[in-house]
Amino acid sequence: MSTALHYNGVLPLPRLPLVLHWREPDKPLPVRPVRTPPRGRSRPPRHEFSAHLPTGHAGLPFDFCGHVRRLCADITERCAALYHVDVSRLLFGMTQARTGRVHGLQARTTPLRFRHGHLIRQRRGGTYQVQRYFVGSREMLYLVTFCLPRFLDQDFEDKFVTLFHELYHISPSFDGDLRRHNGRYTVHSHSKRCYDQHMSDLARAYLANNPDPALHAFLRLNFAQLLGRHGSVVGVVVPRPKLIPLAMSSLGLLKKQG
Repeated sequence: MSTALHYNGVLPLPRLPLVLHWREPDKPLPVRPVRTPPRGRSRPPRHEFSAHLPTGHAGLPFDFCGHVRRLCADITERCAALYHVDVSRLLFGMTQARTGRVHGLQARTTPLRFRHGHLIRQRRGGTYQVQRYFVGSREMLYLVTFCLPRFLDQDFEDKFVTLFHELYHISPSFDGDLRRHNGRYTVHSHSKRCYDQHMSDLARAYLANNPDPALHAFLRLNFAQLLGRHGSVVGVVVPRPKLIPLAMSSLGLLKKQG
């Protein structure tokens, strides 16, 4: 799933910051444990796997976003269709599933720029900027968010397809905008079925290329299994970017920075 930036008719709250900045050690990215949703039930995997799958030290919190980042870095190095993606400028996060339903939001990619990578845009007589995210000295261009524990309770192959689905949404120009297709359905092309099949083909080609099994071992376990092994599953939680109305006095500074 992708979420394009758009104006929904409701202005953001006043005095929201134009820039959000996280840095070690004084202001690290906020990390939260994943909760088991009410009436939540984790689906068992299709097969039983060895208890020795390399997911990190047993008894220590499982860093979901760190594992996903390392896996996506390997995917983008091996998959020609994703060579343009610079994982160091992707911010990986998680959102808590409110129910234990298996179906629903699995993940989403939120661009941190407008169409064609523009930092500001005009809308209904006003000028708006999307909030800018920095981690250390590096500016992020996309926020990739996974809905947990729901994402972890998919089958192994479905998790991989979801990963490719989100990475493929990133514009080939890597300018902070989404990949846009011709026609009415600009984000998923004219056929969602064909789009999903293409993602499945990319995922299978990646696995057929013998990547390091340690990078994707965690995807063979569901949430309950990771929780039982590590005691907790944790992920980065940051707010979704807001659209900020700009005063004319701010525009000159933004043009210099952007």
